Amino acid sequence: MAPANSTSADQNPDAITLPRAILFDLDDTILACGQRREVLRHIARAFEPELAPLQPDDVAERLDAALAEFWSDSARHKIARFGISQARRQVIADAFIATGLEHMTEELAERFAASFTAYRDQLTDFFPGARETIEILKARGVLLALVTNGGAEGQRAKIERFSIAPLFNHIQIEGEHEFGKPDERAYLHAMNALGVEPHETWMVGDNLEWEVAAPQRLGIFSIWHDGFGKGLPEGSSVRPDRIIRAISELLES
Repeated sequence: MAPANSTSADQNPDAITLPRAILFDLDDTILACGQRREVLRHIARAFEPELAPLQPDDVAERLDAALAEFWSDSARHKIARFGISQARRQVIADAFIATGLEHMTEELAERFAASFTAYRDQLTDFFPGARETIEILKARGVLLALVTNGGAEGQRAKIERFSIAPLFNHIQIEGEHEFGKPDERAYLHAMNALGVEPHETWMVGDNLEWEVAAPQRLGIFSIWHDGFGKGLPEGSSVRPDRIIRAISELLES
C-alpha cells in the first residue's frame, strides 16, 4: 500500500510514488521565457549602432547586472512586480544614464526595453515535456495548483495563451490576491484550496527563496527546477530537497 501522503502511479509496485498534491511555479518552471542575458545580448546587437562606442556584450552584462540587483531587492520587487514592463523600462533607463553617455536617453531605454519584452514573449514556450508531464500527473490523480507571482493581466494572458488552466485544479495569481510568494499565505491558501497538508505536498519552481526555502519552512517537500543547468549559486545556504533539470524528472524515482 502506498504511504498515506502519496498516491501510487498505478498498480505496478515499481511505479514512482507521487504526493497527493504539487504546487507549480509558472515562469522559468513550466514556461521557458529565455535566459535574460542571452535575450539582452540579442537586443543589444540589434541596437549596436545606437549604443556605440559600447559593445553589445558589455551592454548586455551591465543591464543583466542592473536587473538582477533590482529584482533581488525584496522591497522594490514587491512594489514593481505588478508592473514588470514599466519597472524594466526604468531599470534599463537608469542603467543607460549611469554610463555617463549623453545619447543613452530614456527614449532609447524605452525602445530597448520594449524590444526586450517583445522578443522574450516571442521566445516563451513550454519547457520540453512540461505540459505532457503535468497531464500525466493529473491523470494519475495528483492534485495540482499553479502558484505564480506577478500582475493578474500579464499572468492570465500567458495562462490563456498556452491553455494552462485545464491542467490545474487551482490557479493562484499574486495580482488576484493580497499575497504572493514567499508570504506563507500563498502556500497555505493553495493547499487549502486543494484540501491537503504540507506533508502531502511538493512545491516545484526555479526561485530558491520562493519555491524552496519558504515552503520548506512550512514542511513542504521543495524541488528546485534548474531548467537552464546553472547549478546552485556559489555559497547558497538554501538546500532543495531535490534538484531537477526537467519537469519530466518528477515521474522518475
